[in-house]
Amino acid sequence: MTSTPSSHASVTADESDAFSHKLSSVADAVETFLAERLGPETQTGEITRPVRLMEAMRHSVLGGGKRLRPFLAVETARMLGGAEAGALAAGSAIELVHCYSLVHDDMPAMDDDDMRRGKPTVHKAYDEATAILVGDALQTLAFEILADATWQPNPSIRADLVLGLAKASGLGGMVGGQILDLGAEGRFGAVSLDVEDTLQLQAMKTGAILAFSVDAGALVGGATPDQRAALWRYGLALGQAFQIADDILDREASPEAMGKATGKDKDAGKATLVDRLGIDGARAECDRLVGLCEEAVSAWGDKARTLREAARFTVARKV
Repeated sequence: MTSTPSSHASVTADESDAFSHKLSSVADAVETFLAERLGPETQTGEITRPVRLMEAMRHSVLGGGKRLRPFLAVETARMLGGAEAGALAAGSAIELVHCYSLVHDDMPAMDDDDMRRGKPTVHKAYDEATAILVGDALQTLAFEILADATWQPNPSIRADLVLGLAKASGLGGMVGGQILDLGAEGRFGAVSLDVEDTLQLQAMKTGAILAFSVDAGALVGGATPDQRAALWRYGLALGQAFQIADDILDREASPEAMGKATGKDKDAGKATLVDRLGIDGARAECDRLVGLCEEAVSAWGDKARTLREAARFTVARKV
């Protein structure tokens, strides 16, 4: 891993503007979809929707975020000719799991953050008990959406989506990665993580959900096994690049730009590749991973342009 820059991660101004427009368009669609799911009206099979819970859920989900995970699901399905409505629903479900993880991650027992996306975290705007229940409710709502035939009439695909999100978000994925991350701070005894240990932790905590976002789009788009395997390689490399770029931003970006406190990972002794490789080495690794992303989708040619742009955006973003 060298610090020599290459062309993989470079983004022209025109490309950046075009990609930002695509990302914003999907984000708007996700916002509308989630706002409808989080409305006050009681749905079939529900007894009532507690007002405080619904307000806090909307606080945690609406009005912020890049919506990169649903974007990946939608754009992957679109590349394969899949139904956009099904991909949007699947991606929105993944976004709910992501939001639930942020609510719980911000709590005092975890990362103890007061701000998220430029506004008070849920436990600060409400209280800790409400924040716990918001996370619980967002997670279960995500699986309710995935299991709903309204969005995905094929029962086999619905089952694969539910299974995939459960694995990506559970003990072998995001949640497992989170406890490894807490352990890396020394909470459960002295530890010393090398590069491979750090990569494994990050592949679980952050990468698994991002990789599944791509796989969800592949499922909705009717990908063949070989196509799914290629897109899975893309998703894994993208997930690694995203986390490294996030760690660099935590060191270099301002709290105002990020909408949350920065520099806390270093203070807490969290395991990051920035610590293991240095800033230049981490940037070089991001660039290498973008190259892997581009290679993984090369068979689709120009149809994969947006996915290639997503990889470059991931490492070039400033927030």
